[in-house]
Amino acid sequence: MTAFFHSLFAKIAGWCKKFGQNFLAFFRNLPQNLKKLCLNIGRGIRDWFLRYIKIFREGDLGVRMSYLVMGSGAFARKQIAKGIAYLAIELLFIFYMIFNGAGAIRGFFTLGTSFTYDLHFVGTDETVPVAGDDSMLCLLFGVVAILVIAGFLVMYFSNIRSASEAYENSIVGRKLPTFKDDLRALFDNKFYVVLLFVALIGVIAFTVLPLIFMILIAFTNYDRDHTATGGFDWVGFQNFGSLVGTTGLSTTFFPVLGWTLLWALCATFLNYFLGVALALLINKKDIKGQKIWRTFFVLTIAIPQFVSLLLMRQLLGEFGPIMELVRQAGGNAVNLFNNKHTARLIVILVNLWVGIPYSMLITSGILMNIPADLYESARIDGAGKLTMFRKITLPYIMFVTGPYLITQFIGNINNFNIIYLLTGGGPFGQAGLSDGAGGTSLLVTWLYSMTLDSQNYKLASTLGILTFVVSAVVSLLTYRHSSASKNEEDFQ
Repeated sequence: MTAFFHSLFAKIAGWCKKFGQNFLAFFRNLPQNLKKLCLNIGRGIRDWFLRYIKIFREGDLGVRMSYLVMGSGAFARKQIAKGIAYLAIELLFIFYMIFNGAGAIRGFFTLGTSFTYDLHFVGTDETVPVAGDDSMLCLLFGVVAILVIAGFLVMYFSNIRSASEAYENSIVGRKLPTFKDDLRALFDNKFYVVLLFVALIGVIAFTVLPLIFMILIAFTNYDRDHTATGGFDWVGFQNFGSLVGTTGLSTTFFPVLGWTLLWALCATFLNYFLGVALALLINKKDIKGQKIWRTFFVLTIAIPQFVSLLLMRQLLGEFGPIMELVRQAGGNAVNLFNNKHTARLIVILVNLWVGIPYSMLITSGILMNIPADLYESARIDGAGKLTMFRKITLPYIMFVTGPYLITQFIGNINNFNIIYLLTGGGPFGQAGLSDGAGGTSLLVTWLYSMTLDSQNYKLASTLGILTFVVSAVVSLLTYRHSSASKNEEDFQ
């Protein structure tokens, strides 16, 4: 058993070392990879321009007119309905840009020029608020205008491609589809296009638009002193410098980031390996009442998580039953949540209580589906239980649960509930921490405090972007070097 744990810890250490090397290699190779990416993008843009120049040169009058008047190619091939549709899109776009879009684009860059002020009447104390520009609406409508322009460009080049394809089909004498044919195809073999279009509109309106809007807030000075009606301005990368630079909030950001990563590692891998150990124990053939044991441990899942967390907070609090027992025993009751180290330990231990059953259930399902003939073959070859675990059980578990581990790790980086409901991010007033950060604050809870308590929206948005970057880098590096992506053929 000692050899088993020694082998297990050695493998974990090897994984951590390899991950660290890959993490450093990622940033070391980042300039070169960005250079390659920019070169590939440049070649793609060049090829794209050359393609449409070629279409213009080789096309007839209808194709060339499509570059100026959308639908001209369709009209030239007697595809009247398609031509009307393309022409209507162009006319609507021109109408939008004249009456709304141009002003929205201008407002996007200026974020407003005249804002709400109090108008005083001469000789009286009466004042009347006069509404002016709203920087938030200027930013929002500007983003909408940019998305509208992007959508129009997609339809514009679709119109050119359609005209070119119709021209090429007419040259070889192929029959052109009529409006009825196109409509029939959309509700038959291309029905997926209709469904995806509806979903795409929803994604753009409710995901892409808010996401772009919130990212852009990070490049402004929007906070309680620079409000929407009072006007805020573009400040470039100033907010990023405040968080990760050598001055300002960097003395808070890096400690919070360090604790966030430490918490995510402990919460993920402790839950995982203890859940695996529990599943192996329960699934042993000589264990009686396996279903009862599983049900017993799953009870923690059946209870809503916020109930368990609030209960633990009361139990472990300064005036909770545990401290009351300490007082009755003649000891000094203390508030465990007032010390950073004990608060962090409590968070990790309570998370074990909440999270281990999930890992146990997932691992139990995997153990039941490992082919029994693999173990039989190993026994014939003289392999012991420890060898079978290292060579058969553990690789299968790691292969299936690799993506799950990544998901859990990212989920723990953004695990708002357990921190907020147990400690609220405290204890606060720690040396070097500022702007609402506490001893157990994660990046996501610090972001929440910045948004609601400090109303520091600019830094909250910046912190959200940096949290995404950390999560994305860790996810990509981990999955790229996991067995789930490299050794799939071995587990078919």
